[in-house]
Amino acid sequence: MNIRNNPALRDKLAAEYALGTLKGGARRRFEGWLHGDAALRRLTAEWQDRLAPLAEFSTAQAPRKQVWRAIEARLRLQRPAPAWQFWRTPSLPFWRTLGLASSAAAAMLVVVLTTRVLDAPMLDYVATLSDDKSQAALLLTADNRRRTLDVRVLSAAPVASDKTLQLWAVPREGAPRSLGVLAGQRSATLALPASAIGGDVVLLAVSLEPKGGSTDPAGPSGPILYKGNWVRLL
Repeated sequence: MNIRNNPALRDKLAAEYALGTLKGGARRRFEGWLHGDAALRRLTAEWQDRLAPLAEFSTAQAPRKQVWRAIEARLRLQRPAPAWQFWRTPSLPFWRTLGLASSAAAAMLVVVLTTRVLDAPMLDYVATLSDDKSQAALLLTADNRRRTLDVRVLSAAPVASDKTLQLWAVPREGAPRSLGVLAGQRSATLALPASAIGGDVVLLAVSLEPKGGSTDPAGPSGPILYKGNWVRLL
């Protein structure tokens, strides 16, 4: 595949690589192209810079014990040596620091972790919506020029068949503005009204509603499950 003369495809692949959603053989091929394409490396770096604000919403995660065992196995670490052979075994804080640093770097790219970028060549706004335990649940990306709002479910709880999630923009004053019902369980693409990213929007929220949406014309009729704020990328 020749991607040198396909700007849209280059931009899409660079965005997915920066987000961490380019997997398997596709990711390996892209990394091979990076070695011989300086312009593609710059494009990828630009995407990584745009997505850096997502780190503000990332919370510290304690790796599971299986993660440490996998790291030890992959690095072929030896069992702790006797105390008198202290020089043979790096200190546990060293490996924990290394692991946490890697986790922090990955968190910036995987917020949303399982998200994908659509055909849009440029994103204007990004938001991660979290639950009351600060666990990221949904990722929103807005293209102000194409007037589209892409919603990706990261780790939200399953929704019963007779319920639905509804997205709201909460202004500084006045009633919440409905941005649409999330019909899909994993993703949804909505129209992007100007009221969704207006300067008076202080919060984005997702409520649990009956099938079809809120029964209250003044705002959510069900509980608020997730909330967050826009981060402007451009």
